[in-house]
Amino acid sequence: MAKITFMGAGSSVFAKNILGDAMLSPALHDAHIALYDIDAKRLRESSRMLRTLNRNINKGRAKISTHLGKTQRKAALRDAKYVVNAIQVGGYEPSTVIDFDIPKKYGLRQTIADTIGIGGLFRTLRTAPVVMAFGHDMEQVCPDAWFLNYTNPMCAVTGALLRGTSIRGVGLCHSVQVCAPRLLEYVGMEPARDLQWKIAGINHQAWLLEITDGGKDLYPEIKKRAARIVKEARKKGADKPRDMVRLELMRHFGYYITESSEHSSEYMPYWIKSNYPELIEEFNIPLDEYPRRCIRQIERWKTQSKEMTGNTKLSHTRTHEYGSYIMEAMETDVPYRIGGNILNDGDYITNLPRNCVVEVACLVDRNGVQGTHVGDLPEQCAGLNRTNVSPQLVTLEAVFHHNRDAVYQAAMLDPHTASELSIDDIRKMCDEMIAAHQMESYFKKGKAFRIPTMWNA
Repeated sequence: MAKITFMGAGSSVFAKNILGDAMLSPALHDAHIALYDIDAKRLRESSRMLRTLNRNINKGRAKISTHLGKTQRKAALRDAKYVVNAIQVGGYEPSTVIDFDIPKKYGLRQTIADTIGIGGLFRTLRTAPVVMAFGHDMEQVCPDAWFLNYTNPMCAVTGALLRGTSIRGVGLCHSVQVCAPRLLEYVGMEPARDLQWKIAGINHQAWLLEITDGGKDLYPEIKKRAARIVKEARKKGADKPRDMVRLELMRHFGYYITESSEHSSEYMPYWIKSNYPELIEEFNIPLDEYPRRCIRQIERWKTQSKEMTGNTKLSHTRTHEYGSYIMEAMETDVPYRIGGNILNDGDYITNLPRNCVVEVACLVDRNGVQGTHVGDLPEQCAGLNRTNVSPQLVTLEAVFHHNRDAVYQAAMLDPHTASELSIDDIRKMCDEMIAAHQMESYFKKGKAFRIPTMWNA
């Protein structure tokens, strides 16, 4: 009986997807599912929902236990074979609000702020130490477990675990498996009968290097249609389709990327610019999108929680999320291919740094997650990736060494931040955010880091 520990189990919808998927896998029917969270109410809701699901789709075969707060964390992790991580440190309030409001005072606008940029930097600073604490607990109570990380910033958080602890792990995002089919849909092409693709890069900025149907290269037709869509949409007053930034980026760099335009627009210095405000409307860039999304989700959960936790007929259909398929492949030794985020120490992508986390095709079986060799990315693609990799790696220097200067340096290296603010304002903004997030103790030499009460992890 495999034990699956879910960190952040109060995220009920996502827990339903990953753990419901596991219940539908014959290899995981009788798993022990340990639910861990710091929010008692959300933990109870998830537990009730999953127990109903277990009865309805799994004949009650899974064992479900709940574990609340830091004092019960090791118990949740003890003897786990798989640890699924889906935490958000600091929540919408206060942390996400801080990540948007303080930069806005300095004239720095964001869309999602969960990957790089000033918001991604501070999300790493408050999330990576917590994930490393999980890893250190795992070293004591389940050292052979696999850590399946779904928490952003994906590259930085996964890198913190893999470089800062001895735990094996992989970062997982659903953008890879939907990239090629949705691109065809977006440009109005028929679904491919024998669709194949090759994707590699970094999370949220991996490149669709090849896309074929039965060996036929689909890129020429895709690019022709994409150019026509963008040309028409850029006209003043025209209807604005989604993902214009990605299509325009493909026109200039030659390849499509995995993550949406609302994400991508803040990863580069080209789109959100105070001197070119017309680009926001022209490319349909949704500033402050993530706070709006959070508010909608919080409101929706008031109704959704009743529908999920009070529905005695609750059911589930297996999703495309990788989590259950990874566990199934390791249990059965039947290979499965994923797009995984792993350390580049195997020179999977040869023109990106060895100490960064890359997103490449991986084979999963009883031996674990094994990356595949890509070689060099097209140099322009690797160059754009490096502009994102560098601030991620310097942010991890701040985490590993409690180095406040590294916080400033990471912000100075961020493409969007550097294109908008002076060095003096970058330092002032970082200082203000460090204070607002209660991080001062982390950067005082000789003092052990304490998780601020507001993070409560």
